[in-house]
Amino acid sequence: MITAVSPLDGRYASKTQPLQDYFSEFALIKYRVYVELEFLKALAAEPEIEELPSFTNEQIAKINIIAENFSTEDGLKVKEIEATTNHDVKAVEYFLKEKLEETLSTKALEFIHFACTSEDINNLSYSLMTRDGVQNVVLPKLQEVESKLRSQAQTWKNISMLSRTHGQTASPTTLGKEFWIFAERANRQIQILESQDYLGKLNGATGNFNAHVSAYPNFDWKSFSKRFVESLGLSVNFATAQIEPHDYHAEIFDTCARANTILVDLSRDVWGYVSLGYFKQKLKEGEIGSSTMPHKVNPIDFENAEGNLGLANAMFQYLAAKLPISRWQRDLTDSTVMRNIGVSFAYSLIAFESLLKGLNKLEVQEEKIAADLNSSWEVLAEAIQTVMRKHGIEKPYEKLKALTRGKDMNAEIIKDFINSLDLPQEDKDYLINLTPSSYIGIASSLVN
Repeated sequence: MITAVSPLDGRYASKTQPLQDYFSEFALIKYRVYVELEFLKALAAEPEIEELPSFTNEQIAKINIIAENFSTEDGLKVKEIEATTNHDVKAVEYFLKEKLEETLSTKALEFIHFACTSEDINNLSYSLMTRDGVQNVVLPKLQEVESKLRSQAQTWKNISMLSRTHGQTASPTTLGKEFWIFAERANRQIQILESQDYLGKLNGATGNFNAHVSAYPNFDWKSFSKRFVESLGLSVNFATAQIEPHDYHAEIFDTCARANTILVDLSRDVWGYVSLGYFKQKLKEGEIGSSTMPHKVNPIDFENAEGNLGLANAMFQYLAAKLPISRWQRDLTDSTVMRNIGVSFAYSLIAFESLLKGLNKLEVQEEKIAADLNSSWEVLAEAIQTVMRKHGIEKPYEKLKALTRGKDMNAEIIKDFINSLDLPQEDKDYLINLTPSSYIGIASSLVN
């Protein structure tokens, strides 16, 4: 939408659309409706809650259809009620009572939101939203980036490339091995996200089941709470005050921020390789690189990715630092902050899409990479002085330093120096045959 304040809902709306099902205001209301109805059904299934008889199959079907067919019109109805109540969760309760007034008795309707504090519903809703959003949208896109990197690593594993430590020429590597490093780093964060616990609580206003026990003192509320939370696919947390402490949310945000930081590192490296001419970018008909310099093909996808990853991490780091903190048994600062968790994931998603677009444009320029190697014979100094050390030749490092440091090297100078050394012929032949492009250790096999 061209009038949107946030680019997430304007310029980038098409890229963030998949997250609307999990982090929009509509999604939050829908998840609240689902949790309230599941809780109501669970209560009715307990024989000891005699005042709420078991529901018939017909009643259960009508209850289920409210959540299954929850529409934007339903969401707007809840917001209309909230305009009067000035309380979002109470608005959901009133909405459900209205929807079910012809299905359930007046007595049964009062078991909607029974003994609950708003956070009993909210924390479960946010846990489900986060789990589903991460598992259905964020993780698959991050895995797609990791898979692309792994594929490129395999394709390019035998392309020798000059390394640059501190920006200076250094021992060669392979292009594929460098991409493999990023794939492995991303994969570690993916594994952590895949094994992440999503917690939930259902234990009342200060976490002690006070209201629950006042109504049913002999009922095992702790066991019921555990069964219910786990039935939603979550892990129960009893160590809470009014709110679930959000520690697991902080874990998720920290993991996502680490993954994003790895991809910032990747974006900057690839940007540099493009600048060096190691990559060209595939052209697209009609695209313009500069409004005044017609020749330019800028690495904008990697720049866009870096910028959005930075925005995502600024949010993730704030959320991880703020949400686990709540004054005494609870304050309301988490409520408004929680509504922004989708923003962090949205910026990440935009960045992942930009990275994939950029990675798919890359065309390796092997001649340029080889030319850099062939003009950097000084990198063999490491190998030569190491073999000299092996055979006890005096001051090998210092001799290579005197030969190479700050000087232009070529194959002839290097080979003349090797021939002057008192080395076994086998080692001398190895060094004589060594070139910058062959001095890559086991880089290619590491990728496998």
